[in-house]
Amino acid sequence: MIRDWDDAYANGDHIENAASFPPLWTKEASAFRDGLIAAGRANIDVAYGPHEREKYDLFLPENTPKGLMVFVHGGYWKAFDKSTWSHLANGAIKRGWAVCLPSYTLAPEARLASITRQIAAAIDHAAGTIAGPIHLSGHSAGGHLVSRMICADSPLAPATLDRIHHVMSISGLHDLRPLRNTAMNQVLNIDIPEAISESAALLAPARPGDRAAQVTCWVGADERPEFVRQNDLLANIWTGLGATTQSIHAPDRHHFNVIGDLADPESDMTCCLLAGIIDDGE
Repeated sequence: MIRDWDDAYANGDHIENAASFPPLWTKEASAFRDGLIAAGRANIDVAYGPHEREKYDLFLPENTPKGLMVFVHGGYWKAFDKSTWSHLANGAIKRGWAVCLPSYTLAPEARLASITRQIAAAIDHAAGTIAGPIHLSGHSAGGHLVSRMICADSPLAPATLDRIHHVMSISGLHDLRPLRNTAMNQVLNIDIPEAISESAALLAPARPGDRAAQVTCWVGADERPEFVRQNDLLANIWTGLGATTQSIHAPDRHHFNVIGDLADPESDMTCCLLAGIIDDGE
């Protein structure tokens, strides 16, 4: 039984040298972004809506993209933006994919349902510029957001949804009801109706292009027990609802270093994300 919900969802308190990670992410992201800008393969701050945070960065491979990979950042819907994570595009870029990293309006200015619609708008916009299959990834709160894209009530345009071939939720939050027990809900303002309507684990999966949704739930084996539980929850429930799912516990990974493997084109994470669970002819 969990008595301290704030501790259950506190990641940094249980990671050695946690404070060193954000400056490192920022440094690596800036260097990567500068390199792609210099090479003429980066479109920065592409507007997908009227709000100042409704912008995404689009990074391009050397040749015609094989498809579009999207990475949605975490931060409990209340922190960070796209500029901290640019380097995570490297793995997909090196394997020939275009990569979109969107920002979104943060809580408490935006409610979660509104953020969900913003991410859909960003993906729809990017999909209009890059042809081919679309593979989605997101970390923590971003895992929640990409999972919502593949729900039966997806806010994506039908033509975009049909192009979704694989979703990877990394350390994702799929049942939002426990978060109402945390102090951060004073910022998030999640009420019961929204917790139900925005929790992928409480919804049915879509069938993009009349195919079974492919969803990989990926979590660090050394993460907080609640993140491991949340990870396995979606894979378990959606398997029973017709989706093709898998749950992966990455050894020697915690909440802050689990996403680093996206920067490596040869990592198991990158290869899994771009290949999907089943070879469907890509």
